Amino acid sequence: MTAPALKEWGAAVLAMLDGRQTVLLRKGGIHEKRFDVAASDFVFFPTVAHGHAERVRPEHRDLLEAAAPDSTEDEVVLRAGAKVVAAVAVERPDGLDELADTHIWTAESVRSDRLDFRPRHRLTVLVVQARPLLEPVRLHRDPSYAGCKSWVDVPVSAGWGDPVHDDAALAAVVERVRASVG
Repeated sequence: MTAPALKEWGAAVLAMLDGRQTVLLRKGGIHEKRFDVAASDFVFFPTVAHGHAERVRPEHRDLLEAAAPDSTEDEVVLRAGAKVVAAVAVERPDGLDELADTHIWTAESVRSDRLDFRPRHRLTVLVVQARPLLEPVRLHRDPSYAGCKSWVDVPVSAGWGDPVHDDAALAAVVERVRASVG
């Protein structure tokens, strides 16, 4: 049995589990024409890159060291998943600053890594309801997981814990996102 997995920075995954982050900003991988929500429920496939430290606001940098062991050359550790509550196309990019408290990234990272990167591709804000896995799942890194793509299939049948944020809290986030950028 396989499950869809969305590649996301390991620090952002831990931020969602910790309640610090409720949105994802997506454009798709280099080899994708655009970002598509391939699954409304998915697990997170944690990623790590050396340049993440300067892209995360100082108050959230503690998550970088904590997340590093979840994505190594040999294995990944799946700890969480999410349900997509809303996918909002960014029509007004200047409004992204109003959403800074819903994610861990610096304003410069949002601009350079998301807005300026592949400027013809539309940025999407995903409001997600994060949930921990009841038990973390360790996977040996497989060649099929490689590459700059948003989604991979993983051999997981996960048991889910309670959502980090309830429906009412996330409905308020959706309204803020729509009012700010939609």
